[in-house]
Formats: sequence, C-alpha cells, structure tokens
Amino acid sequence: MKTLFRKLAVMAFCLTTTVLNASADNKKPVTFEQMPAPAQQFVKTHFASSKVLATTFERELLEKSYDVVLNDGTKLEFDSKGEWTDVACPKSGVPSKVLPEGIKTYLNSNFPNVKVKKIERDSREYEVTLENGTEITFNKTFLVKDIDL
Repeated sequence: MKTLFRKLAVMAFCLTTTVLNASADNKKPVTFEQMPAPAQQFVKTHFASSKVLATTFERELLEKSYDVVLNDGTKLEFDSKGEWTDVACPKSGVPSKVLPEGIKTYLNSNFPNVKVKKIERDSREYEVTLENGTEITFNKTFLVKDIDL
C-alpha cells in the first residue's frame, strides 16, 4: 500500500511539474502583420491614430492569444482567430464603436458621460470597467448580471 501511495505521489508531482512548465511564460514577439487579419483590421479601424509599440503571441495550455500595446497606453488582446477579448484604454476610454449596442444603450441610460476604461468578453459574458471604478457584468444578451460599485 505504501509503494502504491508513493507511486501516485510521484506521478502527481511529475504531472504538476509538467503542467507548470507548459504554462510558463510562453510569450514571444511577433510582427503586427503576423497577427490574424481580423485583429489587424480592428486596430486599423478603431485605433488608426495610435502607433503599435509591441505585439506578442502567447500560447497557454489550450489557448492562443495575441497582445497589442499602443503608444497611448491602450492594451488589446485577441484570441487565436483575431477576435478581441480585452480592450483597455486607461487614458482615452474605449471607443464607443467597440461597445456592443446593448451595453452602449444601458450605459447611456444609467451612466451618462462616464467613460469605459476596459471591456472584456468571453464565451459567456462581458465585463465593463468604468472610469469611476464601477464594474458591470453583462450576459450574452446584454442583461446585467452583476454590478460592483
């Protein structure tokens, strides 16, 4: 019984070490042109007046992503297909054309004249951070799930 336990412990240790090594810093610089076309178009459309300072590709266990840093402090993240997953504009605010219409309507009604500093999305929800620190979580149909004032 002791040897079985030891073997399981060694196997668990090896598996944990392998997973941690696989998820270690796997960022590598890429050129803007190496990013997926939808990501390039998004940057050119919504941030035409900004200069791209850095682009990186990151591979994690099951996900691949691209990060872009612009000269105005904006940070963008895209999935492997080039769809945005995170837009952070700490100085200027997220361009209103980036916001889905349902979120824009809600914010105009309930938080007029308050800039959106960050928007994140995944397969289930959107999370918006406003300049006053309020965080609002929306579901996929743009109904409010949570508000953190």
